[in-house]
Amino acid sequence: MQNRPESVSRLTPDLIRILAPNPSPMTYWGTNSYLLGDGAARVVIDPGPDLAAHREAILGALPQGGRISHILVTHAHRDHSEGAQALSQATGAPVHAFGDFRSGRSPIMASLAEQIGGGEGVDARFRPDVALAHQEVLATPAGSITALHTPGHMGNHLCFHWQDMVFSGDLIMGWSSSLISPPDGDAAAFRNSCTLLRDLAPACLFPGHGAAVEMPEQRIDFLLTHRANREAQILEALSARPQSLIALTKTVYTELPATHIPAAARNTLAHLIDLHQRNRILATPELSENAVFSAR
Repeated sequence: MQNRPESVSRLTPDLIRILAPNPSPMTYWGTNSYLLGDGAARVVIDPGPDLAAHREAILGALPQGGRISHILVTHAHRDHSEGAQALSQATGAPVHAFGDFRSGRSPIMASLAEQIGGGEGVDARFRPDVALAHQEVLATPAGSITALHTPGHMGNHLCFHWQDMVFSGDLIMGWSSSLISPPDGDAAAFRNSCTLLRDLAPACLFPGHGAAVEMPEQRIDFLLTHRANREAQILEALSARPQSLIALTKTVYTELPATHIPAAARNTLAHLIDLHQRNRILATPELSENAVFSAR
């Protein structure tokens, strides 16, 4: 891990990052909250976990007499959204997001939700004050911000396009690939969302965790290739013999310690659901995390 930066960092003249004190193997340095604008009224992207110290740090980063006009949330994982309600109550600013934690799921993920577990870190109580549609443009004191519905890591995931940069939440990060854990995570949606961001060609990505991604196209291409290679490994393993989810994960993720296998199995399951939808594999007796998977 790189050295943890200062808790409050001015990244550009009108962009401040406030780093939440919640570092972990899943959050790296902690959650990045962003403060946009250079006037008295500012916009917050991802208020982070519900920690009084972090909320005070966000408010303390405002200019004297400043206020928060909008609270934008990329997705309903607790480390991004849980602090939204308290920050809204403290400032009067409305919370904007795509929807609650079930919003934006594909039909197959909605139908499998009761069968395949998942739900790690989900903020089930989260409800935005304002639901944002794909490509909806917000007029804010910081300028126009466009919401982009980018499921993959989570069905209700939004990225936010501002000036020549995109706040990419947990979809694209520089330090790690995104966890794709069904029914919230969706491998097919992840590919589509990555392609959308790549085609948008932003100058820079500011993720929910870790440092800025200064070469977005190169990073997105790397992640798409990584997913394609993992899919090829899964198909090769299943062509040798039918396997359970855990056995297949251990076959494919040979470099991981045993403690990391359960998390890796969620990524494997996302690939299996996608492959099943594309008629590349069979699941016996039916598609679930307890099925036996085999090549067609």
